[in-house]
Amino acid sequence: MTVRHFLDITDLSARDLNTVMDLAQADISMLGSPLAGKGVALIFEKPSNRTRQSMEMAVVQLGGHPIFTRGEEVGFDQRETVEDVTRIMAGYHHVVAARVFAHSVLQRMAAVSSVPIINMLSEQSHPLQALADVLTMRQELGDLRQKTVAWIGDYNNVARSLVEACSLEGMNIRLGCPVGYGASNSELTRIADLGAASINQFESAKTAATGAHAVHTDVFVSMGQESETAKRLVDFKDFFIDANIMSVATKDAIFMHCLPAHRGVEVAGEVIDGSQSRVVTQAHNRMHAARGLLAHLMGVTL
Repeated sequence: MTVRHFLDITDLSARDLNTVMDLAQADISMLGSPLAGKGVALIFEKPSNRTRQSMEMAVVQLGGHPIFTRGEEVGFDQRETVEDVTRIMAGYHHVVAARVFAHSVLQRMAAVSSVPIINMLSEQSHPLQALADVLTMRQELGDLRQKTVAWIGDYNNVARSLVEACSLEGMNIRLGCPVGYGASNSELTRIADLGAASINQFESAKTAATGAHAVHTDVFVSMGQESETAKRLVDFKDFFIDANIMSVATKDAIFMHCLPAHRGVEVAGEVIDGSQSRVVTQAHNRMHAARGLLAHLMGVTL
């Protein structure tokens, strides 16, 4: 049987994504215990709050046993090769998930693993976050086809996974990115080909947010970019999301942020702590989305 991995949102079809969402929203009692007596390895090269908590609880809710492992404990390509670590872990566990610096590590793991590999974050993508984002928007907006999502800020790993998922959902996608921080033309074409109703990129936050049903952003300086802080804060100064930006979105638009957030840097406190914010629900949905994904990879059907 072919092993199914989850390194990017595009490892799912639109139908698969719907299945994962259905499983995520199903009562836990309907999912059974597909991981009963089974281990799930959770390897973290990068620190984590929501990812670790949500994944551990999702595994437990499906009857499994999560084992947290720090990156230095496995020492990819230092203590042992990525391939050796993966083959050994696959003999202990039914799923291996990793939060890594380099996406190529995940690809090497998937190439030799006899069990599913899950991407808990890489420099290329953050697909678990995107699952939670779609789940939250579905709960708030209903059918997402033809709805409009705006991403404001750096076209980073979080953005890439989000727009892949939104494209599979048939949404209109509007990117607002500073010059030099946006998606390339080939990337815009790739996303459009996944099924987006439309995709447009602007060099203005306000233009991108116009008519949006959901406005997303992220920190302007991510882990590993600390040396670029001064430059980035200048480059992104016009992409700060405040009430003025939200005013051009639809009347009932929601605000979303993957967290952690820096109030006063990428978003105003009045927005992230206001009535339009769904960041807490979005964070809680990390657990539900992870549970839905794990159930899907274990072959659970409703």
